[in-house]
Amino acid sequence: MSDPITDTDLFDLRWDRGRRDLAGPIARLYARHMDPADFLSRLKAVLQRHWADRPADLKRLDLRRDLDPDWFLSERMVAYVFYIDNFAGTLAALPDRIPYLQSLGVTYAHMMPCLMPRPGANDGGYAVMDYTRIDPRLGDMDDFRAACAAFRAAGISPVIDLVLNHTAQEHDWAQRAQAGDRFYQAFYRLFDDDTLPRQYEKTLVEIFPAQAPGNFTYDPAMQKWVWTTFNTYQWDLNWENPHVFLAMLDTVLQLANQGVECFRLDAVAFMWKRMGTGCQNLPEVHDLLQLLTQATRIAAPAVIHKAEAIVGPSDLVPYLGTGTHAGKVSQLAYHNNLMVQFWSTLASGDTRLMNHVLKSHFPETFRRASFAPYLRCHDDIGWAITPEDTAHIPHMEAKDHRNYLSDFYNGSFPGSWARGADFQVNEETGDRRTNGSLASLAGLEQAVEAGDPALIDAAIARIRLGHALIASYGGIPLIYMGDEVGLTNDHSYLADPARADDGRWMQRPAMDWGRAVATTGPAARIRADLVHIMAVRKSVPQLAGDVPTRVCPTDNTALFVWQRLGDDRTLTGVANFTDQPQTLSADGLLTDDPVDLLTNSPAPLADGSLTVPPYGCLWLR
Repeated sequence: MSDPITDTDLFDLRWDRGRRDLAGPIARLYARHMDPADFLSRLKAVLQRHWADRPADLKRLDLRRDLDPDWFLSERMVAYVFYIDNFAGTLAALPDRIPYLQSLGVTYAHMMPCLMPRPGANDGGYAVMDYTRIDPRLGDMDDFRAACAAFRAAGISPVIDLVLNHTAQEHDWAQRAQAGDRFYQAFYRLFDDDTLPRQYEKTLVEIFPAQAPGNFTYDPAMQKWVWTTFNTYQWDLNWENPHVFLAMLDTVLQLANQGVECFRLDAVAFMWKRMGTGCQNLPEVHDLLQLLTQATRIAAPAVIHKAEAIVGPSDLVPYLGTGTHAGKVSQLAYHNNLMVQFWSTLASGDTRLMNHVLKSHFPETFRRASFAPYLRCHDDIGWAITPEDTAHIPHMEAKDHRNYLSDFYNGSFPGSWARGADFQVNEETGDRRTNGSLASLAGLEQAVEAGDPALIDAAIARIRLGHALIASYGGIPLIYMGDEVGLTNDHSYLADPARADDGRWMQRPAMDWGRAVATTGPAARIRADLVHIMAVRKSVPQLAGDVPTRVCPTDNTALFVWQRLGDDRTLTGVANFTDQPQTLSADGLLTDDPVDLLTNSPAPLADGSLTVPPYGCLWLR
């Protein structure tokens, strides 16, 4: 009889499996700064240390995920995104809310920034001063571990944010740098004068032009300029330094051992810099993601990564792996382009741009990776609509369309039903982004104030359409807290000096638990719609994340049509983006006698034509 397999055996097997996917990125990224063999040895030591510390229950989960590495692609996956304080108050109270999440069908719980932020202004928690501690307003690491264990016991994967591009200036590394420690000064991008910063600025964009113009900040303590892409208090890390990678990998694995199953990797597009470029989406970023993902897979195989890359269509696809990176980088990425096209098409009633963008820029499937589609999140909407794409649509110009959408969703365009607000207006370019909750942008706020049942019905139909789209288009649908009960904009943030200058807080309201348990009214209807959509999703294997998604343009520009190409059967989705019934020829699109899975009734076919109700969505199989 052979001896039983040991933890050391498991580590060695995973090391042998993963090492070949580490070698290329190490050589390309760090050969100029450290001998690759030395780097690999240091990396292995970090992995071994955290594997030795990994709790037994997580090691069992690792083994289960090794045997089912595509677990996150299941049609049963449904995600919920929330701020802990707005949702439950504290981490200690969070497990009490698990039954509510289960009632929605949730299997993936994203706890918005919960690591210790800097005091005062902190970019909504994304200026982290200590990655090893929990924000004391929420609890401590013991509370966090307990919450993760409760989620895991309920079949829900805990998710947190990990900011990779920068730390707060109060972080220990930055404090040591300010004190003159040259080792930690090399962790950041510092300059003795503004000569190089001024050269870089020629090709950089401003992320927060209204509140934090420019990309560099002078630090009098060091008498140096610091690269600060986002805010003056967020110092960009120097990922060209191999010690930065090893330190951040150490952080990832330490948090993974507390029970985290997925990391939302914040601001990944900005991690690498090169003079003469926009310093976003550079090829080295994908090497970094491959190195981080494959290293994590050795010491914590239960863990996956989601790239927060809110970029244009042509730049988004590589974050899920293309070419030599296929199947090796982040397993998930936000589908911000689907979100933008949803709102753009809802305002215009014309699906041509949506069809072009989603069909021409995105493959039908990825290798062991998928998108996380969503309608709204804690952030603003950046109207990622390019001249190259609008050139394919007669009589459409990109800048004019972006302005139209900004006006429509801030409510100033005649006939708009939306209640949003402009964000980060760039006076030089005229570009604007948009804030607002799902319900307010979809017209519910205006409809309720008007007390008009027909307007309320239309707003609820738009929300239902959006949820049916993200539940069926591919990947893990993300529900942002409060969207399931139609929470509208919250302007109370204006009374808080730490938040008043950031309009994004209007779409970050506290959970209204009265609405969550309402049995009548808009909130109850929206929640019932969502629960039904997600329950049906879980019963349809064609909606798994590894099933190809094909966009099918039609002659009716009010309708968006897509197909999920299952091995056995095809599911056809049809969405009507207007307030009028629309028809579509079924020839060549539908076969046999399809059933609408959302109503469990025969497809509304007559004389070979399909009829789709106003703001309706059909799942035909």
